[in-house]
Amino acid sequence: MASSPLSLSIWFFFFFVFVFLIDSSISTRTSFIKLPGSDDGSRYCDSWRLAAETNNAGTWDVIPSVCVDSVADYLNGEQFLSDYNVIADYAIAFAKTVEIPGDGKDVWIFDIDETLLTNIDYYKAHGYGSEPFESNTFNEWVVQGTAPAFDASLRLYNALKKLGFTIILLTGRDEDQRSFTETNLRDAGYSGWERLLLRGPKDQGTSATNYKSEQRSKLIEEGFKIRGNTGDQWSDLLGFAVADRSFKVPNPMYYIA
Repeated sequence: MASSPLSLSIWFFFFFVFVFLIDSSISTRTSFIKLPGSDDGSRYCDSWRLAAETNNAGTWDVIPSVCVDSVADYLNGEQFLSDYNVIADYAIAFAKTVEIPGDGKDVWIFDIDETLLTNIDYYKAHGYGSEPFESNTFNEWVVQGTAPAFDASLRLYNALKKLGFTIILLTGRDEDQRSFTETNLRDAGYSGWERLLLRGPKDQGTSATNYKSEQRSKLIEEGFKIRGNTGDQWSDLLGFAVADRSFKVPNPMYYIA
């Protein structure tokens, strides 16, 4: 039996309503399935940087490619300087509360790269951390010994010396880079440290967290009291034999476990 015109009209009406509802449902669902930052790359990169600095991003190898310009602007801008200065202020404020008897046993530890010395000129040429780290080219940079100091770190360093802290430098650089490192530090304005601890042959292959924890543990065994610790990596600060207070300075260019 042939369908009447009215029946066909009703059938087409419900068909188009059904298609519209399905299409709307799909559109609604897919609007929530978006990559982070797909609407606002700048906002996403600010949020990613916060996640990286607070260690919520976990282990990562290179910065997101969409964030190269954002990281470059941050590192070369006023916000980075402000961030570092605020952290230095907090560190100095804490240091002033520490009672120092003057026996030379009250220690403040500093990392070197991206803590005391800035390698920004090296990383400018390598995508601000968007390229995988290449140890040979970085070591060639270290040998040049031209890395300048951060103004904020030099201010903190000198304030701690004036307060009577014993300064110990603990770096992931290798022992065969000692002379270049010492010269660079002095040229950048640093002086008067008690020890410069570098990786020896037995330390090769040890994670940064374990290596630095082991070195701090040895200091404690010698009777030193680690009052403060400043570094750009969480591996500078975490692990065991940690300081009374640790201060993480900003570095969105790389992550070392």
